[in-house]
This record gives sequence, C-alpha cells and structure tokens, in this order.
Amino acid sequence: MAKTRARKTVVLGMLGTMLDGGQGPRRWDRWRPTVSLCQQEDLLVDRLELLHAPSAGVLAATVTEDILQVSPDTQVRGVEVDIQDPWDLEEVYGALLDYARSYPFQPEQEDYLVHITTGTHIVQICMFLLVESRHLPARLIQTAPPAGRDRGPGGHSIIDLDLSKHDRLATRFQQEQREGLSFLKAGIDTRNAAFNQLIERIEQVAIRSRAPLLITGPTGAGKSQLARRIYALKKARRQVSGPFVDLNCATLRGDAAMSALFGHVKGAFTGALSDRPGLLRQANGGILFLDEIGELGADEQAMLLRAVEEQHFLPVGSDKEVESRFQLIAGTNRDLQAEVARGRFREDLLARINLWTFRLPALRERPEDIPPNLLYELDQASQTLDTRVTMNREAQEHFLRFATSPEARWSGNFRDLNAAVLRMATLASGGRITRENVDEELERLRAHWRQGPAGPGAPEDLVQEVLGAGLAAELDRFDRVQLADVLAVCRQSRSMSEAGRGLFACSRERKQSPNDADRLRKYLARFGLSWGDVSRSGPPA
Repeated sequence: MAKTRARKTVVLGMLGTMLDGGQGPRRWDRWRPTVSLCQQEDLLVDRLELLHAPSAGVLAATVTEDILQVSPDTQVRGVEVDIQDPWDLEEVYGALLDYARSYPFQPEQEDYLVHITTGTHIVQICMFLLVESRHLPARLIQTAPPAGRDRGPGGHSIIDLDLSKHDRLATRFQQEQREGLSFLKAGIDTRNAAFNQLIERIEQVAIRSRAPLLITGPTGAGKSQLARRIYALKKARRQVSGPFVDLNCATLRGDAAMSALFGHVKGAFTGALSDRPGLLRQANGGILFLDEIGELGADEQAMLLRAVEEQHFLPVGSDKEVESRFQLIAGTNRDLQAEVARGRFREDLLARINLWTFRLPALRERPEDIPPNLLYELDQASQTLDTRVTMNREAQEHFLRFATSPEARWSGNFRDLNAAVLRMATLASGGRITRENVDEELERLRAHWRQGPAGPGAPEDLVQEVLGAGLAAELDRFDRVQLADVLAVCRQSRSMSEAGRGLFACSRERKQSPNDADRLRKYLARFGLSWGDVSRSGPPA
C-alpha cells in the first residue's frame, strides 16, 4: 500500500534589512529573525519564500547562505518584490496582493506560515490583512530573541487569527460571509427561511471542511448548480487549486464505468490503445461531483470508498496505485438509506459520504421564492437570447398566481421554470412577455404535467403521496415507475372503467369480453389500493 506523503511546511516572509542585516563573522553573534526561524528545534521549514526589495539582493544572498548552513534541508527561494518605499501602504499592499494572487498555493499538500517579525510595520500590517482575508491561506508565525545572555535561536509562536477579538475585522468577515451566501444562491434574494438557513449552513461547512458532502433532493432542484458554486466559493477563498470535475453516474454503464472513474492503462482491455487518467485523477486538488451516486455499481462503490478514505486507487489493468486528493460532493434523488436496506448501496460508503448531508427542497416547497427566481430566469433568458426580456405587470402577476398555486406541480423543479420562461421569452414580440404569452405557456405546462411519469405521477411525487414515503421506498424502481403512470391516468379519469380503457387500450382489442375495470382493480389491490384511494372523483361509477 502506498504511503501518504507528509505535508510540507512553507514559510513566506519579508527580509528584514535591519534585523536580518550583518556581514562578516560577527553577524553570528546577533539574533537574526529569518535565520533563527530555520533553527527552531520543533519546526522544520521545508521551503522559505524570502521576499525582498530589489535593493536588498546582496543581503538576501547572505541570509540564504546562512540558512543553508544551519538548516540544509530547507529550500530558500529569493523573491524580488517591487517595493520602492516600504512605508507606503498603498504600494506595499498592492505589491504583496499581486504576489499572493500569482502564487501557486497547494493547500492539499502544503501548510503555510507567514512570518511577521521582519519588515516595516506597514509590511507586517499588510501581511496580517492578507492572511485575514485568505488571500494568503496561512497562519501567522512570530519569532522572538533568546532571553538574557542566551545565544540560541530564540523561540517562536504560531497564531490562528481569532476574529472575535477584533470587532472591525469581525465585521469584515461577516460581510464576506454574506457575500458567500449570496454567491451560493446565485445572487437571488430568496425568502424561504428554511432554505436560507440551509444555504447558510452549507456555506459554513464548505469553507471550513474538506469532508465529503451529500446533496439530496428531487431532480431539477439545483444540486449540480450548487456543487459548482461551492467549488467557485472555495476557489475564490484559495481552498482548492485543482479543477471541478462532474459526472452523472446514471450515464455510466458496464466496464466503461470503471475506466471513466478510475482510468486505465494501455492494453488493460480490448480497445485500450492508450492510458486514460480517469475522472478521480483529473479532480486532484479540486472537487469531484458525482451526481446520482446511487446509480453506481457495487464494484465502483467499493473502489470509490477506498479512494475517498485513502486517496489512492488502482486504475483498471494497473498494479501501481495512483494518488488523488479531491473533495467529493455527491448528489442523489434517491433515499440511499432505503437503497442500503435493499442491498443496492454500500452501507460503509453511505457512512463515509453523509457526514454532511443537505436536502434541497423541491420548488413547490418554496412558493415564496418563485417571484425572485422568475426575475433571475428572465435575466438568464436575456443573456441566452442576447436581447433584453421583460414581463409586463399583468403577465407577471398572472404567471405567479398559477406558479404558486396547488395546480402548479413543478415536477421538474427549476428545469421546468427555466424552460417555461425561456419559451415565453423566445415567443415574446419585442422581448416583452404579455398575458397572451403566459396563457399559452400555462396550457403547455398543464398538458406536460398531465402526461404521466414526468408530471405529478413521478415516482418521487405521486407514489409517495398515495402510498406514503415508507411503502414507496420499498418498491423496486420498475414497479414504482409503472405504478406512477397508472396513478396519473387514474387521477385524470372520471371512472375506473375510463381509466381501464386508457391503460389497456391495446390488449383489450384482443379480448372477446374485456373487463378493464376488473383488471385495474386487481392491479391496484397488489399495492393495497382501491379506486377511492387513487382517483379524484371518488368511488367507482
């Protein structure tokens, strides 16, 4: 089994032209903070990024040579920073900010410390602010001279910023948190209290943890979009350096699943003409989003569990492990606990990925959020069509009355809303959606939702409504989809006979004396249901 490589300690610090100064043998009689930093017995500095002004090149070279004498294992990299006046706040902060933005941080592999003992007070303040804002994803380190006549390297202390002790900085942090919440909500001013609380908790976890996240909820509730925004938020906070890699596991079939996820080596199977890295390896240093994770096969689940726990896995056909340090975000519209009970999902994998589980509610559970989302979708349609799209007041009120009513099923959730607005925007003359455009779209939505499984008879919708969540979860997917279609037809029919005629339209032609109602009655009885349980018209006529 491959061993996990130890994280390196990297220190970023400004050369002190006064405290670090000195030439000749007598310089060793002085306490020099940057040199002493690399002499600490309980701190091994793997790499020192030694920042210095253009005019301090000679001193930087001397300090570098001295560090190599006292700590040969420390790599010193001199970095010339364009600071002409180290007491000019704007110049110093701008130069250090540019440096921070261009530095290739690797927080998955390295721990960062920022040395704030040297440099002018302006330099130290700027370093502090860049650490506080997470432009430098680091902790602070201070060194101190030895006490009394001791000629040793002195001591050091590592500081985690506690913003609660700094009111003004805490205010800035709170503002940044509000910006993070708005970012995760795509800037939409949502009003549903439960949803807003959910997003706040997700934001807290996203910026503090690299543990797997499990996002559940019905299809179209926004799991993929939320995963992308979590990645973008972490990227902006310099908490990930790798890419966002996403995959809908429902698209994986057979042997291709292993290869797509874990990669393969050349010659691993027929058609493997070259090496393939696989998605887990591509996600190294970043985030891997596996949507519909419940669709993975047993073998893929076992390998994924090991990859998440140990950050190592074997590509198909290889006897050499590869390493990938990624954060997993999993999405599903299934009840994974019920899938475990049925033997379709590994209990140990579920235990590993549900440390943080968040359920996104369906759109119809958030009627108060439909108005702001309508405005958002209008903006999106404007960008898609490259023209400004508006909605007159009468049309907007008419649409929202329907959209927030019990009649609106929103079975496709935000996909339905997005499609509805885009259709209205496309058909609107001059980019202005009218009452007539809305009426046409509402009829289209009603017809769409009457058609069966994609509408109110969806397995996660109507079957649960009729049977209850517990019994619905015990059904095989095949039975659930079939029952959903039957229930949808029953809801649309005025009698059991009419429903039977619609359900058995083809086979009844081959029977001499068809009894469609009896066939339907027997089918419903298999699930403990009667006509009165499933119809809107009451007992059979």
